[in-house]
Amino acid sequence: MGAPMARRLVDAGHKVTTWRRGTGVSAAEAVDGADLVITMLSDPAAVREVLAAALPGLRPGATVVEMSTIGPEAVRELRALLPPSVGLVDAPVLGSVGPATDGTLTVLAGGDLAGCREVLPVFGSVRELGPLGAGAAMKIAVMSALVPAQVLLAETFAYGEAHGVDRGALIDVLSGTPLGALAERLRVPAAQTRYSLAHAAKDLELGAWEGASLATAARARLREAREAGLGEQDLTAIVDHAGGRPGSRAVPVNVPAIPATNGMYSHAVRVGDMLYVSGQAAFDEHGNIVGEGSMAAQAEHVFQVIGHILADQGATFDDIAFIRTYVTDMEARAEYGAVRRKYITGTPPASTTVEVSKLFMPGLLLEVDLIVALRPGSR
Repeated sequence: MGAPMARRLVDAGHKVTTWRRGTGVSAAEAVDGADLVITMLSDPAAVREVLAAALPGLRPGATVVEMSTIGPEAVRELRALLPPSVGLVDAPVLGSVGPATDGTLTVLAGGDLAGCREVLPVFGSVRELGPLGAGAAMKIAVMSALVPAQVLLAETFAYGEAHGVDRGALIDVLSGTPLGALAERLRVPAAQTRYSLAHAAKDLELGAWEGASLATAARARLREAREAGLGEQDLTAIVDHAGGRPGSRAVPVNVPAIPATNGMYSHAVRVGDMLYVSGQAAFDEHGNIVGEGSMAAQAEHVFQVIGHILADQGATFDDIAFIRTYVTDMEARAEYGAVRRKYITGTPPASTTVEVSKLFMPGLLLEVDLIVALRPGSR
């Protein structure tokens, strides 16, 4: 989404600097001197991480336009993070890569648009919805209807096929109903990912509330499909998944927001409402040590990674039932403990800490594994 949107800004005559995580330039350098900073990222954690890193480069009077789908609560957190001299607008969009390329997105904007009103129409039609957070809330509300409807149709197709109903004929009949457009979208699963199944699951998680029974069921179905390896495919892949066999009782969990595994293990495995998290250590997506020589720096990285895994499963640090820590030097346990107390602030979980002579990669100072008690229905 970000790349075609940036091209539209360039084509409209704006001076644009593009930046993504993992490049050599820091976020602060990328935004230095900018009047307008636009973020288009995968989830609330990514947006917080990037904007926190960009803070030193944000000039007074600049406006940050947050266009990801992160929900109103995260928008409020960003307002507290940014200095008062920096404006903030939440402006998530309806539409996928095609409309982003064509400039036909629907921009759902909340907050004071004075610093970006002339720029936002480059992306499509702009709906000014009210105070800060109104755009984020509208986006989640819309997706809370559209995504479960697509899951419902996928299950409808599965029912039809189980009873000898031709899918094409079923879609033709549905075309005369209010569900016709969505049914047609699902006729053939998209070859190109326009809206990933993983992002759909994330959007429903952001909109979770106690009374959302239909959305909760849809979220469970999407998580099951994602954990079966379909997360990076288009949401329309839910059609084939719904018609397949139930997954294993032990469901692997691999989170796109953190470095990939080597294929010999999963970030975690979920069994019912229990989550077993593999040993987490301080290395980046290239396999390099993060915070070499510093117990505090490595512990900070490990707990940030753990936070991503917990959030992916609808959990928090308060849900940790057991934590086990391996350290190469017990004398550094005070540094580790200081970081751990920043993240685990409630009732302490069951815990074991042991000293080992070495870990799997030279330079690693600690490794942490967990058992987490998930809330029923959090899938």
